[in-house]
Amino acid sequence: MALSPLVEPVAQLSAAESARTARQRRLPQLNELGQRRLANARVLVLGAGGLGSPALVYLAAAGVGTIGIVDSDDVEPSNLQRQIVHGTQDIGRPKVVSAAESIAAIAPEATVVQHAERLTADNAEAIIGGYDVVIDGTDNFPTRFLVNDVCAALGLPLVWASVLRFDAQLSVFWATPPKGSGLVGVHLRDLFPNPPADGEVPNCAEAGVLGALCGQVGSLMATEAIKLIAGIGTPLIGRILVIDALSGRFSEVPLIGTGVAAADPRPAPATPEPVPDWLLLTATELAARLAGRDAGGAPFLVVDVREPDEHAESAVPGAVLLPLGRLLTAEGRTTLPTDVPLVLHCHQGSRAEAAALALHRAGFTGLSLLAGGIVAWDAAVAAGDAPGEGSKWAAADDRPAGS
Repeated sequence: MALSPLVEPVAQLSAAESARTARQRRLPQLNELGQRRLANARVLVLGAGGLGSPALVYLAAAGVGTIGIVDSDDVEPSNLQRQIVHGTQDIGRPKVVSAAESIAAIAPEATVVQHAERLTADNAEAIIGGYDVVIDGTDNFPTRFLVNDVCAALGLPLVWASVLRFDAQLSVFWATPPKGSGLVGVHLRDLFPNPPADGEVPNCAEAGVLGALCGQVGSLMATEAIKLIAGIGTPLIGRILVIDALSGRFSEVPLIGTGVAAADPRPAPATPEPVPDWLLLTATELAARLAGRDAGGAPFLVVDVREPDEHAESAVPGAVLLPLGRLLTAEGRTTLPTDVPLVLHCHQGSRAEAAALALHRAGFTGLSLLAGGIVAWDAAVAAGDAPGEGSKWAAADDRPAGS
């Protein structure tokens, strides 16, 4: 179901803009009218980094009339592997200045608003409120949740993505789209109710990231913004696009929102989907279950949804590794058995909860979570209440799922 365009069109394109966007205006879905809507649109890009850089370049090239950039950092040498809006000559310069100059070189008629400051609870509403659509290219969870909550309060659509190593996720959140759409609202807290604890999820500086994947995802974010502005196609609302760059696979996970009158591409359900009350196992209880299973008791499987390097540092004996990004794909879920209970864990809990919800929606039953994740398990091992590596409970096979 296509949504109504976000903005009204300008009266006429300039001769220079008409010439530059000629190939794009030939698209029947967009045409002259859609191009004039882009010229009148105001898009805010949060972060001129790995995701924001390609988004900024393609928004400018597409003919978006006003582009806001929020970033308080200066360009560093390590940025250049993925932040293509900057060059070596920009090292040490403010990112907003460098990005604005790159935009001007592509689309001189575009208006660029430089917000050379960090987004905070004090300034977020004032900055975000001046735009039609927001693209979140930030790299920390507190800001991501702040942006989501402000966009939800202001009724603005939010294009969101996350990239780490070779994996990415992309979606569009809109808590309260135009009335009359008959669709269900969705926002970031429908996917992740709360930010993860500090240090629970590694960042790109710690774990690494493929620059070319940032380019793919940032370009897709620009595409989603263009679709929203012009009212064309089906935006990624209520759907999480999952990208596995190493396998070259794109998959999709449905996301059912809990907002009202929002833009989800499915009819609104009669009642919001209930979130299961997961069974929580303490580390001591899990240790007892492992001992019972190995003594011939009921089978079950422990699934670690963290990243391989985290699993290598510390792991529950016999746990199967299936990182959350892969578990969210249909292919990844096929590596898990459906005939035995699964105990899921991550660092402290939030990724395991997201994994459990995805598996529940895919039809898995008998799901439970390790309360406190590997942090609680390691504490129990240190206290002698759980088996450590090399104990009599350790399973011989802790290879990643599907290996």
